[in-house]
Amino acid sequence: MHFTRLLGMISLGLCLAGPGRATDSGGARSLPAKHAKAAVTCIDCHHSEKPTDAAPEATCMDCHGDAPAVAALTRQLPVNPHAPPRAPHPGPYACTDCHRQHQPPVVKCLECHPKFKFDAK
Repeated sequence: MHFTRLLGMISLGLCLAGPGRATDSGGARSLPAKHAKAAVTCIDCHHSEKPTDAAPEATCMDCHGDAPAVAALTRQLPVNPHAPPRAPHPGPYACTDCHRQHQPPVVKCLECHPKFKFDAK
């Protein structure tokens, strides 16, 4: 599904809250503002109205493009977290290792590289 199609969607269905998740006053899981504004629903990412599992990795690529396209979006950073890792570096990592849609994002790179300057978005 292309991002432009998502922008045209009119319904916003938020998922049921799970333990330890950020919720709104109605108990629904919060979405990042960009996804909420684009009217992304639970079913768009999880392929289920009441998901119990994380969204599949391919779902991220449906809207944000393949790995090279995502790496191109962050090429201006001093260290590109989306560039293919060089051996013997571990990875690649799943999108959700950093971009946790119902929790604050983390920068996985900082686990081993604490001096890198990244803003998690």
